[in-house]
Amino acid sequence: MSEYTAIVKVPEYPPHLKHKTIFETFNKLNPSETMLIVNDHDPIPLRFQFDSMHEGKYTWEYIEQGPDTFQVKIEKL
Repeated sequence: MSEYTAIVKVPEYPPHLKHKTIFETFNKLNPSETMLIVNDHDPIPLRFQFDSMHEGKYTWEYIEQGPDTFQVKIEKL
């Protein structure tokens, strides 16, 4: 059983659906639930977008930081 409520493997989505899918998944989380983002590059631009839209309402923790795979655990507060 996964410790994550949802896992989004970002490279599997076309570019125009990547951030949309991530935010839709985040919005479905209940407080204290987590999601894992798996990506092929550092998703730091996504973090800036999270800050602008959900500041203080999430945590961001790198589980793996490259060079080929980046995994970020996001918890909804």
